[in-house]
Amino acid sequence: MPARTLTHIQQQPSASAFADQVFGSLPRADQRHWGRAYVMALLATEGKKTVRRLASTVSDSATASQSMHQFVNASPWEWMPARAELARWVAAQLAPQAWVLDVAVLRKRGEHSCGVHRRFLPEAGRSVNCQVGVGAFLAGSVRASGNAAAVPVDWRLLLNGSWAEDPQRRARARIPAAAGPKPIEQHALDLVDAGLGGPRLGALPVVADLSGHAGTSTLLRELVRRGRDFVIAVPGAMPVLPAEMARGGGGRRPGTVLPPAAGGAAAVPVAALTCLGPSPYDTPSCERRGSSARRPAVLSGLVQLPGVRPPLQRVHRLVALRYAHSRSAPRLWLTNLVHRRPEELLALAALAPRAGAATRRMEDDFGLLDFEGRSYPGWHHHMTLVSAAHAYGRLGHDRLSAAA
Repeated sequence: MPARTLTHIQQQPSASAFADQVFGSLPRADQRHWGRAYVMALLATEGKKTVRRLASTVSDSATASQSMHQFVNASPWEWMPARAELARWVAAQLAPQAWVLDVAVLRKRGEHSCGVHRRFLPEAGRSVNCQVGVGAFLAGSVRASGNAAAVPVDWRLLLNGSWAEDPQRRARARIPAAAGPKPIEQHALDLVDAGLGGPRLGALPVVADLSGHAGTSTLLRELVRRGRDFVIAVPGAMPVLPAEMARGGGGRRPGTVLPPAAGGAAAVPVAALTCLGPSPYDTPSCERRGSSARRPAVLSGLVQLPGVRPPLQRVHRLVALRYAHSRSAPRLWLTNLVHRRPEELLALAALAPRAGAATRRMEDDFGLLDFEGRSYPGWHHHMTLVSAAHAYGRLGHDRLSAAA
């Protein structure tokens, strides 16, 4: 949604009602007021979203910017109830298909904002100062328009180095004792366990492409242990057990759930099982579908995860995607939805890039990178407010257009 004047937004009762719903759990009237005002300002202010510019959009008072800064950085409001309401609102606008987990790298100039550290970014070819947020995005089709969308509703902040070990630095940033150092995959699992939106949303499959980070095997094993459905991108070097080879083949129909792999089966890199050429690991469970310049070849087989013991051990489907004449490595996905059609699995996998697109839009249009505070609660407040503004900007606008 392009930036609009505050007057125009205030003329839309749904925008005010949306902000009141999301921040209605805040205990004080002044907190609810500034929650509404902050979201309205994020929707209306063009360009950089500094607190001063946001305040000038919603108030002529000389103290408005101080009040907004106080609301984000120092006011002791809980963000999880607001995020739960946001999830419920988003679910009402979408036909939810999956939870998408994604990593957002937020570049920072200084070194004092909570969680800031040096990290090498392959896409930039260098190390940068940044915060790393792990987000949970509700993804599906917008009911009003039919367009696909992924909308973030919950976040975790990566804390490492001195942010985990230095008591004075943690105290200055007001980091709670429970917020210890965790790898990205554990933050992802915490988001899954949060269960925002209730049991109906909790039953959605988990989609993630965290293959550029360590810990994919742990994420998969823990999702299996939790009984969650998933479609997860995996790195080619990740070890798996080729299920058909372990059971001696037999030409079983692809998608058949097999008994656990034999105890003597050796784990092999998942890239060895993509059926892209002669391989000692090609199995009768391998499926091939033709490719073109625009449509990838869909190659699939059945595997198991090493280190998972009965009764949790299951057979999973490995899906490899490669475009004709491409020299790049195939995209590899692992899923426990073995009875789903390949087209359904590809549709779920295609939701993963939409999380990154949503993050970029939040950077460009809703001030994701413009947080001026340094505290741990302030970061979570900021991410909640920006996510709310993005949700209304992305979904509320489509709903209003459809109703017009």
